[in-house]
Amino acid sequence: MILKAKRSLLSSLIMVSTLAVASQAQATTSIRLGWTTADSEVDPYAITAHYFAEELEKAAPDEFDVKFFPNHQLGDDTEMLQGMQLGILDAGVITGTQISTLDTAFQLNDLPFLYADSEQAHEVLDGEIGQTLMDRLESQGIVGLGFAEAGFRNTINNVRPIQSPDDFDGIKLRVQPSDLYIASFRELGANPAPLAWSEAFTAVQQGTVDGLEIPLPVIYANKYPEVTQYLSMTRHTYNALGLLISKQTFGKLSDEQQEIVRQAAEKAIARQRETVASNNERILEQIESQGMEVNRVEDVAAFREKVAPVYENYRDKIGGDLLDRALQITAQ
Repeated sequence: MILKAKRSLLSSLIMVSTLAVASQAQATTSIRLGWTTADSEVDPYAITAHYFAEELEKAAPDEFDVKFFPNHQLGDDTEMLQGMQLGILDAGVITGTQISTLDTAFQLNDLPFLYADSEQAHEVLDGEIGQTLMDRLESQGIVGLGFAEAGFRNTINNVRPIQSPDDFDGIKLRVQPSDLYIASFRELGANPAPLAWSEAFTAVQQGTVDGLEIPLPVIYANKYPEVTQYLSMTRHTYNALGLLISKQTFGKLSDEQQEIVRQAAEKAIARQRETVASNNERILEQIESQGMEVNRVEDVAAFREKVAPVYENYRDKIGGDLLDRALQITAQ
């Protein structure tokens, strides 16, 4: 009788333990997070993803299970945006250029030579203008958690260094699939070729294009010094990265969890920006050591003058009030 009682008690304890483990497993929120570039310690997209996961774990240990899908494993930016809209993909680190396919107001950040430095960009994107942009995504099924950064985009190619706008003449450059990017580089005299990121390296390697425009960390992390000769520090566009989550995924979270996610994103973005900034000089040295010829652009005003028509042509798409408020900040 005593033996049976012990066995019954043991069975009950095992059952309770099993139910507790099952309950804990059910309580864990899985977040599938994708991005298009390499899972490298210097890649800005990857840094954003990893820091976000780390901050979630700090705030709520074992409550979130973030699964990483880098290097366009879940498709290109457009496919990942669609996945988030449908609730198939939980979260993504997406370049602002591609977010503009959902709302053209995001083309604000792609205006050439808008920001003089990262501090200006942060002031715009962390304030009322940035919040206005992110709020517009909710009607599209996506919640914007904030803007990380890939830094300023520069020009790499195999024809010549870019010292003045005239040096762009005839150079075939891969640009992001964006009408604004195409228009900007046409104004500069280049021959822009809009290609998906997944096609860019092969296109340069095979000579289908002469080069591309790209941030420093992405040049290094994705091995572009192996296939391109010249790096010109044109700093023509600030590359904002949206840290986004599916509205369906976000809506399944409790109010407390939603606040944890927002706070984790804010902390991750602050850390990511510091890391990207500290990495840039070291990365530039490594790029030079791998044989790329580097030059800095001295006369930015000449480039700004060439692209002036782009601002007026895209005023209505971006929104005149939004553009004017950004220009007031960047003019200071």
